[in-house]
Amino acid sequence: MSQVLDHLDAARQAAARHAWREAYASYTETEESALGPDDFERFAESAWWTGRLDDAIRLRERAYNGYSASGDALGAARMALTLAWDQEGRGAFAVAGGWLASAERLLEGQPESAEHGRLLLTHALTALFAEGDLERAESTFHLAFELARRVGDRDIEILALSGKGRARIKAGRVEEGLALLDEATTSAVSGGLRPHATGLVYCITISSCRDLGDYRRAAEWTEAANRWCDQLDVTGFPGACRIHRAEVLRLRGDWPAAEAQAQAACDELHDFDRNITAGGHYEIAEIRRRRGDFAGAEEAYRTTNELGHDPQPGLALLRLAEGKVDAAVAGITRTLQDTEDPLARMRRLPAQVEIAIAAGDLKTARRALGELEGIVDSYKIGERRAVALDATINVAAGQLQLAEKDWEGAAASLQRARDEWRDVGAPYETAQARMLLGVAHRRLGDEHGSTVELEGALAAFERLGARLDEGRAKELLGKVEARRTFLFTDIVDSTRLLETLGDDKWKRLLARHDELVRERIVDSGGEVVKKTGDGFFASFDAPKAAIDAAVAIQRALAAEIVAPDVRIGAHAGAAFRTGAESTDYGGQGVHVAARIGAAAGGGEILVSTETLDGVGGTFRVSEPRTEELKGIEQPVEVVAIDWR
Repeated sequence: MSQVLDHLDAARQAAARHAWREAYASYTETEESALGPDDFERFAESAWWTGRLDDAIRLRERAYNGYSASGDALGAARMALTLAWDQEGRGAFAVAGGWLASAERLLEGQPESAEHGRLLLTHALTALFAEGDLERAESTFHLAFELARRVGDRDIEILALSGKGRARIKAGRVEEGLALLDEATTSAVSGGLRPHATGLVYCITISSCRDLGDYRRAAEWTEAANRWCDQLDVTGFPGACRIHRAEVLRLRGDWPAAEAQAQAACDELHDFDRNITAGGHYEIAEIRRRRGDFAGAEEAYRTTNELGHDPQPGLALLRLAEGKVDAAVAGITRTLQDTEDPLARMRRLPAQVEIAIAAGDLKTARRALGELEGIVDSYKIGERRAVALDATINVAAGQLQLAEKDWEGAAASLQRARDEWRDVGAPYETAQARMLLGVAHRRLGDEHGSTVELEGALAAFERLGARLDEGRAKELLGKVEARRTFLFTDIVDSTRLLETLGDDKWKRLLARHDELVRERIVDSGGEVVKKTGDGFFASFDAPKAAIDAAVAIQRALAAEIVAPDVRIGAHAGAAFRTGAESTDYGGQGVHVAARIGAAAGGGEILVSTETLDGVGGTFRVSEPRTEELKGIEQPVEVVAIDWR
């Protein structure tokens, strides 16, 4: 018996010191028949803090039954409220609702107590996060705050203050809300709260600062929260702190450490809180997407979705990076249709701008940018936008201005974005702005300024391991080969036609020819690289698009009453960007395509056979023939496309 009492006494002392691992070990050595409801409550708490949620729930149920049997309504209500939170965190909402109803029944007619304050907090949090009723949330938090002061419960008082601050921020009363959060979090730092209340206050403050783009304040409180987490040496709830740490590390460019922290958070949380765990997997997906690890990102986004969290806008941006523009448009459109909260929309709108531009829908991009600016302006800190949010707006504006060929406007917007992201201390976002700024400088004819920005962006992408962005920067600098399909058109016997028709008729005929050819290239998804005398040089992402354009060109010219004969050649191969504005291409693939075009006859579409690999039987072709092409060492096998 004395040994049992020794273990029980050691367990109680360890729990009082919040030495949860020690407490759990000592309680485990104690016969449960020797435990009263208060011991089951402490035993459950030690199980919860050491990552044993199922044990914690079982022990809290034992404590609930013990308190109920002894007629301790407040103790039973306290356990019912705690179990409601446990079950809601793991997504068992019906069970959570049952425990909440039990708590309400038990508290009816009881004198004011801390348990009444916890009940009010629960209702206030539901109004704030689940229902979006900000007015009711703030008024209920205020009731909890006043009640906590009357009954002398510091935890509930500070949690209510924190919740009221969060509600005011969501309502657009940013400065008032931040002042309340700073006050609440200072109380948490001082050590005057119990561990669970401290953790909740940290989470509310950090997530609020992050939503507002106030990353400096978020980072400061994250460092404080993680010092507290590390001192606890526990498992479970601190996983939320590790996710916040991962977000800060990602922003600062330490991606390996960020992913490790996010993974550790998911491992610690397990099913303690499905929503927070989902946030950890989303953070992992974002890091992998930036690295170009599409398969890994896909897996993490899928897990995020399975845990009940929206994987947007990251998943839509992944689809865009994969070249699946329609899927990206559908994803970002759907999530915005389902999202009413302005702060949540603010996180999605920059992606809609980028995706809409890629889809050629500049009207939607402009509308999304306007909405983004309006939301950011409604959440200003004082009279100024948060630096990170202003940088986000400037990047989106710069992207749109590039698409609209407003080179000067784009350069101004992107320079501001570069400087702002640099002030925030976000190397990846800074490099993205620098790469876009390099494009704007190039369009303005400032090749030196362009190279400076592109080289700076490339160095950052290489250091971060952002492979896709690194490749794009290298391509813009002419340092990397890209596989494209190139198409050359040329009018046959143009000199003879000029002599026959005369200058005026030839100019009209040539203008009509240029219009038809250019339209068919663009309509097929191609890029007109440049005019080449009486013809065009165009680039396409895929062979089929190039051949579709060639067929459309020949058919359009054949439908004209008078039109010149045109020869067309196409070839898929490696090339790199060249020229003063990097709008031209150079390399072996371009040379082969040009030579094939020169070998074609009037009205003929000539394509290298290797270009048709993977295209399938879409086009009827002639028997292959071998051409000796000027300047090309090896003969090239070609076929003619039957476009008629």
